[in-house]
This record gives sequence, structure tokens and C-alpha cells, in this order.
Amino acid sequence: MLRLSTFSIAARCSRTGMFGVAVSTAVPGVGSLCPFARAGVGAVATQSWVNPYLGIDGLQLLAEGLSAAGALEQLLAKDPGRDVRQVGIVDRNGTSASWSGPECVPWFGGVTGQDFAAQGNMLVGEETVRTMAEAFQGTGSLELPERLLVALEAGQAAGGDKRGRQSAALLVVHTEEYPYCELRVDEHRYPVAELRRVFEVARHQLLPFVRGLPTRRTPLGGIGADVQSLLLTPPPYRPGGGGSAP
Repeated sequence: MLRLSTFSIAARCSRTGMFGVAVSTAVPGVGSLCPFARAGVGAVATQSWVNPYLGIDGLQLLAEGLSAAGALEQLLAKDPGRDVRQVGIVDRNGTSASWSGPECVPWFGGVTGQDFAAQGNMLVGEETVRTMAEAFQGTGSLELPERLLVALEAGQAAGGDKRGRQSAALLVVHTEEYPYCELRVDEHRYPVAELRRVFEVARHQLLPFVRGLPTRRTPLGGIGADVQSLLLTPPPYRPGGGGSAP
């Protein structure tokens, strides 16, 4: 089993209905194993001795109408490795639940509230998850991707993973089956800072494109002339920069 000694936050935006997860750890490629979210259903973060099926099956249970607490109860009842797992869940109503098995590596624990579940293990201390929760609760006017990133930055500033840093990820879904925003830093000396840099590029260049993609209701989509012009421009000369000149 892979141990993802990690700090993460799973959350919902009550204004837009977006769901998402932000996460960082001292293992490569955390974005491929920890964050799970489904539009209109919920979000799950799975970590410690990670079991990705807690994310996959957790979303299915939420889709069937279970609450975060109900889904978590069923997931743990069927998982023989529950004592080394850590999970955070938020459901479609914004209720949340978090589990830290007694055999997770200290410091471990979580903070839950309306619309969020923040948790971590092998951390410098409790301040990491407490600060993440406070940052999320204090940024309700922001769009969910920004709120999650601010919370992750707060957790890193408060200590984060006591082994150091290596990867970080941000996953947000909105109205469609594909992600609204999915960004990963798979291996970097300062992954949370690099995730912020990538997000600032994506804010100007990717999100306007995603907002114009085909949807179930509008199969043709609606990529405006301004976005088309932006994407025809070499990356260094676009708003937000990034990339290299031809």
C-alpha cells in the first residue's frame, strides 16, 4: 500500500454548487490517487495508506442519496484497512464527515464544518488543518478553486507534511461530467507555490475555454471570439503568461 501522508480539503460552494479537493503531500503524483469529485454529487479525499476505492465508491454512495456520514460509515464497514485510512467527504447538501484511523502516523486528525472537511496525517501539528479550515471559512466570496488553493497555501504555511514537499493537486467540478478545473504538480521542490503559479495561468487561459466547452444542454458550446483569439496567441503573450515563444 502507498502511504500518502497528506493534508487536504474537500469542499462544496453553496453559491455555485461546485465541488472540489485540494491536496499536497511528500509523495509524487498525489493528484492521481487522492482527490475525487462528481458534479451534483460530492467530493472525497482519500489518504494515509491510500485506498482509491474509498473515493470511487464514496461518490457512488453519495450519488445514491447517502449523506457524507452515511457514506463514510458504509465505506469503513467494508474496508479491512480502516485503521490506517484517512478520508474526508462532503455531500450535495454541504454536510461533511472525516475519518482518521487510529494507526495513522502522528500528527493526524481533521476539522469538519458546513461545506468542508479538512484533514491530514504525518503533519507538523494540528495547526495545519485548523488553519486550512479557517482560511476556507473566511473566503466565501471567492470561487471554489481559489478558496481551495488559499486553504492549501494556509496549510503549507502552517507547517504541512513534516517530511517536506513534493506534489500538489486541485480538482473542481461544476455542472458537467468533466472537470471545471483539474491541475497537478506531480514533482516539485515547492509544489503548492507551483500549483498557485499554474492556477494563475489557468485562470486566464484555461477556465475561459472550459466555460465555453460543449455541455449536455448546449452540445455546440460557445467559445467566443475573444477566447479563440487568446488561444491563437503564443502562450508568453497571453494574459497570465506561461509557456514559451515559438
